[in-house]
Amino acid sequence: AAKILDRSKTIIRYNSEWLGKMSFEEVIRLASRYTVARMLERDDFAKRYKTGEPIAIHELLYPLAQAMDSVELKNDVELGGTDQKFNLLVGRDIQREYGIADAQVCITLPLLEGIDGVQKMSKSLDNYIGFNDSPREMYQRMLKVPDELMMKYAQYTGVLTKEELQMLEQLIKESPREAKHFLSEKVVAFFHSPELGRRERQAAESIAQGEAPEDIEEIAVAANEIGLLDAMVLAKVASSKSEARRLIEQGGVMVDNVRASDSKQMLYLDSEKIIKVGKRKFVRIKKSGANKE
Repeated sequence: AAKILDRSKTIIRYNSEWLGKMSFEEVIRLASRYTVARMLERDDFAKRYKTGEPIAIHELLYPLAQAMDSVELKNDVELGGTDQKFNLLVGRDIQREYGIADAQVCITLPLLEGIDGVQKMSKSLDNYIGFNDSPREMYQRMLKVPDELMMKYAQYTGVLTKEELQMLEQLIKESPREAKHFLSEKVVAFFHSPELGRRERQAAESIAQGEAPEDIEEIAVAANEIGLLDAMVLAKVASSKSEARRLIEQGGVMVDNVRASDSKQMLYLDSEKIIKVGKRKFVRIKKSGANKE
C-alpha cells in the first residue's frame, strides 16, 4: 500500500477486530436489519434466483459483514470497483440502522481487465500485475497487455504525465511494440525505480532475441549434478515435477540453447547451465562456490 499511499497518513485495520468478536446473537440481529428482497436486488443474485441457481446463505451475509466495516470505522467515504456498488450501498443502509445519520459517500471506479484482455484483473485467474511483483515479472507481464488496452492501463495506473500520455497515444498509432515497451518501462520505474525500468527494457530486448539476460536468477546446488526436473522445481520455473515433465514433453524447455527432450536428463555442474522455459523464463544453475563464468 505504501507504494501508492502516504504511509505516514495511512492506518491499516483488520475487520477481525470487530467481526471476530461478534456473538451469534449479534450476527442474527445484524441479519434482521436487512431483507432477502433487498438482497435479491443485487444483479448477480437476481439472475441466479431467476434461473434457479443456488445461492448460499454465506453469500447473503457477506455484504452485511462488509457493511459492519463501514459501521465500525464510521466511514465518510468508501471506494470500490463498479462490481462493489451494491455492497457499498448496503454499507450506507446499515450505517443508518446503527445510528450513523451521515452515511458514507460511495465512489466507484471502473474495473481494469487483466492481461488476458477479457476478464477483470484477478489473482485467482493469474491475469494480474501485482504492485509487489519483481521488476522482471512486472515488465514481462506488462508486455502481455493487449494493444487496445494500453491507454486504459496508462490512465488507470496513473504512472504517466499528461505529456507522456500523449506520447503513448502517438506511439500506439506508429509502433505498438515501442509503445508497449515505453509503458512497461514507466510502470516498473513508478513501482520500483527508473534504473530498474531501464534495466528491464534491456533485458526484454535480450529475451526477445532468445538470449538470456545478464542478471538472471542463479541457483546454487551443493552436489556435482542434479536432475533437470529437480532443477526446474528448485528454480521455481515449474511448480512440480509433473509440470516440469509436461513442459519438457511439449518442447518448451532448453538447456544451454539445446531443446530438452528427456525428462530424466541430468545436469552435470562442471560448468554452469542455463535453463530456458518458454520464451521469457531463464535461470542459471551452478555448483555452490563456483564463480560465474
